Amino acid sequence: MGDGAAPLTGLSETQRAEAMRRLLVLRPHLEDGATLTAAARSAGVSLRTAQRWLSLYRQDSLAGLATKRRSDRGTRRFPTGVVDLVEGLALRRPEPSTAWIHRQMVEVAHREGWAVPSYSTVRSIVRGV
Repeated sequence: MGDGAAPLTGLSETQRAEAMRRLLVLRPHLEDGATLTAAARSAGVSLRTAQRWLSLYRQDSLAGLATKRRSDRGTRRFPTGVVDLVEGLALRRPEPSTAWIHRQMVEVAHREGWAVPSYSTVRSIVRGV
């Protein structure tokens, strides 16, 4: 098994089901000798996707076809200062609207040269306060 591959028993039911769906796409190529192009086309999958799945399958067998959880799941890509600023603005009284907080963040981000957080990102930070 390749590096970072989870054993099948460590996968959720959803991950195992996804791996099996992907294997069904590859099966004509692996077992019946069909070209990968033909197998992908008949399954309605792009050739590049099928190539990636085949590579994952060869590296880690069925477990390699399971969707991996992101290693950065639950973390934000914005600097802590951005999150702190949004949280600080959300704590003002009277409570400001999320739209107002977002507009303030757009101005600050432009002025500071930061990436502008989306409205949904601002909203998720505000809801977490």
